[in-house]
Amino acid sequence: VSFTIPLDKVGEVIGPKGKVINTIQQETGADIAVSDDGAVGIVTVGSPDNFRVEDAKARILAIVDPPTAELNAIYDGRVVSTTKFGAFVNILPGRDGLVHISKLGNGQRVNNVEDVLTLGDVIRVRVDDVDDKGKVSLTPVDEEGNDIPGGGGGGGGDRGPRERRDRDDRGGRDDRGGRGRDDRGGRSDRDRAPREDRAPRGDAPVEVSFEAEFDSEMRNEFGDLGPDTRGSRDDRGNGNRRRR
Repeated sequence: VSFTIPLDKVGEVIGPKGKVINTIQQETGADIAVSDDGAVGIVTVGSPDNFRVEDAKARILAIVDPPTAELNAIYDGRVVSTTKFGAFVNILPGRDGLVHISKLGNGQRVNNVEDVLTLGDVIRVRVDDVDDKGKVSLTPVDEEGNDIPGGGGGGGGDRGPRERRDRDDRGGRDDRGGRGRDDRGGRSDRDRAPREDRAPRGDAPVEVSFEAEFDSEMRNEFGDLGPDTRGSRDDRGNGNRRRR
């Protein structure tokens, strides 16, 4: 049997690397071929058993025009893909929903979805929400339809606001026990003698004239030479020569 589908639905029927169409063939036992003429997609389904053909056709049409998931309805779905943030579960032909990682783990924190779910696993879920774009949010439930507690994975948890430390509890600068300037003793407290009462330092320089030093050296070298007979320039006639 052959029938047409919208051209933009061909990719969805085939699926990534033929995953969707191969799954339908395996589950129904029918042979399926998909092509297009540039305007519409053409699907051909063949099998010796008519019920297999009808089953495969119904699944393909459900992908083309997927049924709407009912809010709060419970489905036994199959895991079709996993991501870092959750698992996509097929609940109706052509209709998948997301189970967020925070809802997995049965009370234990989950870091990787693959630790608790793998492709092909069957899981019972409830439809919690369907947004305007048709995206479905799912929650795992038990056999009686009660929620299975999640582990809160994929988030940092509720740490609560960080409390500011009271600066008054740290103690001010005056509480450090250090010595203040008043405790050190000022310079006026030191017992110092006035500068004029101090004895002269032994290494203080003494001024000596050149002539006194010269006379001292001569006496040490030649002995006492008697009184100084050197006259002044005035005793020599002011140093003036007699003019002839």
